[in-house]
Amino acid sequence: MKAVIYEKYGPPDVLRMTELPKPTPADNEILIRIRATTVSSGDWRARSLSMPRGFGSIGRLVFGIRGPRQPILGTELAGDVEAVGKAVTSFSVGDHVFAFPGGGMGCYTEYKCMPADGAVAVKPTGLSHEQAAALSFGGSTMLDFFRRGALQRGDRVLVNGASGAVGSAAVQLAKHFGARVTAVCSTANLDLVRSIGADQAIDYTEHDFTRSGETYDVIVDTVGTAPFARSASSLSGGGRLLLVHATLSDVLLAPLQTMTSDKKVIAGPAEERTEYLHQLAELAASGKFLPVIDRSYPLERIVDAHRYAEQGRKKGSVAITVGAIGE
Repeated sequence: MKAVIYEKYGPPDVLRMTELPKPTPADNEILIRIRATTVSSGDWRARSLSMPRGFGSIGRLVFGIRGPRQPILGTELAGDVEAVGKAVTSFSVGDHVFAFPGGGMGCYTEYKCMPADGAVAVKPTGLSHEQAAALSFGGSTMLDFFRRGALQRGDRVLVNGASGAVGSAAVQLAKHFGARVTAVCSTANLDLVRSIGADQAIDYTEHDFTRSGETYDVIVDTVGTAPFARSASSLSGGGRLLLVHATLSDVLLAPLQTMTSDKKVIAGPAEERTEYLHQLAELAASGKFLPVIDRSYPLERIVDAHRYAEQGRKKGSVAITVGAIGE
């Protein structure tokens, strides 16, 4: 089977196409013929070891000290069940599914085995493979942060970096939960964030939300430009700052900042839960959460896709198609 691997950290050119043996599912696994995956921020950061400040050494411990421990990137996928283990009863051959290996990665290939009781769900009808593949990373991240931040109906939520994969998920999910959403993005993305549900859009090239005098119950920072020192005055009493993109200092200081103020700072990696996939599938099926797809590349152009994604200007997700859809 075709697969894209990397054997050393570095620029997009370290990725290369190769042939690997097709896996065989264990008794409790399903074999998925992958039709689409994505280039998430997790992928290009793992490839380049370009981590938020302070996490460089930790990144090597996680991904491999001398070189990548997992040579196949790709955190999320959509495809078809090609085979099932003899103990599997929840899926059948031919089922259309999406899955979230998350930190385990391994999606830049034609086939992948997943535990049938793991992070796999039936693909919502009406979604393309590219859309379904892009459900998990941003959606799961924000479901976890909103759970930890105790998002409530009627909360005033500001999303800083609202047009990326995580930011666009934050806007849509906050609206679903009954919040009033203000989206912060560049001029080029104002129409996009309004189209996915933002009640108000702020162009950060023209206005600084921290100087407006407005306060919010929840501030979501997906890009690392609104730490506590900058955002505290824009949080209401009891407000929560969700640092999706956090430096090591942000993570270490969060408990102290929470204890010494009337606000709560939440930082650190999002927990990956299988239940989030099923929740996202329901929301997508009802049209309440639809991933934004910026561009789509074939697997053979994965280097170009990584080069584009790591610029930090993408709208929503960059999708990767694997083979011909429907072949």
